Amino acid sequence: MMDDEHLQPPCPLCRQATQFACRDRRRPYFHCAHCAMVHVAAPWHLSASDERAQYDLHDNQVDDPAYRRFLSRLTEPLLARLPDGATGLDFGCGPGPALATMLHEQGHPTAVYDIYYAPDNSVFEQQWDFITSTEVVEHLARPLEELQRVWQCLKPGGWLGIMTKRVSDLHAFAHWHYKNDPTHVSFFSEQSFVWLAQRWQATLDVVGPDVVLLQKPAN
Repeated sequence: MMDDEHLQPPCPLCRQATQFACRDRRRPYFHCAHCAMVHVAAPWHLSASDERAQYDLHDNQVDDPAYRRFLSRLTEPLLARLPDGATGLDFGCGPGPALATMLHEQGHPTAVYDIYYAPDNSVFEQQWDFITSTEVVEHLARPLEELQRVWQCLKPGGWLGIMTKRVSDLHAFAHWHYKNDPTHVSFFSEQSFVWLAQRWQATLDVVGPDVVLLQKPAN
């Protein structure tokens, strides 16, 4: 076993050195004092095939009322900010593009991308009025790289909506069920999103315990 407590792997968001936070039976976790992200270092990530196998177990149906209510925690505040006819992208749509369907029903055509289920990279060659990412960023091994790619596809004045459960404090994290999913490797705090907003000179709206909206500066 590696000597976890003496490792200082770089933070996958802000690139600063991190400190050991805790360990469970599966893997160690590292905390960044700069942006307050907690992450799992690369040696403990699943292989692509094992990760895909975990995602294939999900059964999120487009017409499931409970799933739609869950997604509405992001769609409702986002829709309140969108102009008529805005078009967008759902980044990390999964096998059932429920969120894109919900937004389309409200008059906002929404393309989809997913590394496993909709791997159409042409979406990154376009510009969008809004981009959504629900229960995705916690899976990203390289969150800065991936979010930067998404941000570059957003029109000036556009909105990026992210849903992910946030770290509150390290003591609570050690007993948090959310970390037990083996595909979850990047755990954002509110400070992590503050760091991103400052990097991008974006407006940050924290609209719920697991939803943030970031608006790109207008030209």
